[in-house]
Amino acid sequence: MSFATRLVQAVQKTKSVTCVGLDPRKASLPTPIREAVVNDRPDEWAAAYTQFCMEIIDAVAGIVPCVKPQAAFFEQLGPAGMISLGQVVAYAREKDLLVILDGKRNDIGSTATAYADAYLGADSPWQSDSLTVSPYLGRDSIEPFVEVCEKRAAGIFVLVKTSNPGGGLLQNRETDGQTVYARVAELVTEINADRLDSHGFGPIGAVVGATYPEELAELRQAMPHSWILIPGFGAQGGAADDVKAGFLDGGLGAVVNSSRHLIFAHKRPEFADKFGDAKWQDAVRAATEEMNSALNVVGGK
Repeated sequence: MSFATRLVQAVQKTKSVTCVGLDPRKASLPTPIREAVVNDRPDEWAAAYTQFCMEIIDAVAGIVPCVKPQAAFFEQLGPAGMISLGQVVAYAREKDLLVILDGKRNDIGSTATAYADAYLGADSPWQSDSLTVSPYLGRDSIEPFVEVCEKRAAGIFVLVKTSNPGGGLLQNRETDGQTVYARVAELVTEINADRLDSHGFGPIGAVVGATYPEELAELRQAMPHSWILIPGFGAQGGAADDVKAGFLDGGLGAVVNSSRHLIFAHKRPEFADKFGDAKWQDAVRAATEEMNSALNVVGGK
């Protein structure tokens, strides 16, 4: 079964379009987990990250379709962090959550193939269901990922219009009357065209930020066969109204990522008094249910 089909089923089963970003940060960890690190060694922090992410997964399993570990925070700890990342990915899969590994990988030729072979699919060393990919080395830097997606029923999310303020420096530049992000979207649609599942989705998804709702609406039309990963919700300023244009009829076609707003919800004023550090998992669950309610699009439009 293709990644796109599995994502359809996961969204329909959970009635959720929320993607929980797993971005562990030392200073923001709940006090009990942070204080258990006594020697400030990478292996201790890695164990803390594993515990933190696994307990988030326990809190959200069954009420969201997917999680998105951010590789950078694990890589920051060196080899111990990479072991932690592997443990977190495996645990998410064990709990029937689809894994979007956020690594923004890209290269050409055999190097791109090596990245794809490393990360994509149940038969890969990392076993992630999908991977974020940068398109800025051109079509031949994406095609090796596509080939592995086809072999292993995996998916990728290509950076099209990112949520950061500086993204427009390149993405909004025009050549022959067309923006760079529009050309990338066109390429995504071209590659997906003969790879569609029974729901009309291909393995090539797109990243389009919640912070640019007008462009999101434009790109939803330009990429009718792509799942869209929408970052920027919550802490980055994106709201429910900003992401509605990313969905197709029935509430399919997009998942909305939130990281800090969910995983560190125990620090948010509206949750701090009720939950605090002692019940931080309950705060994660409550914040996730709140986001699910705000994005109640499954089964409607």
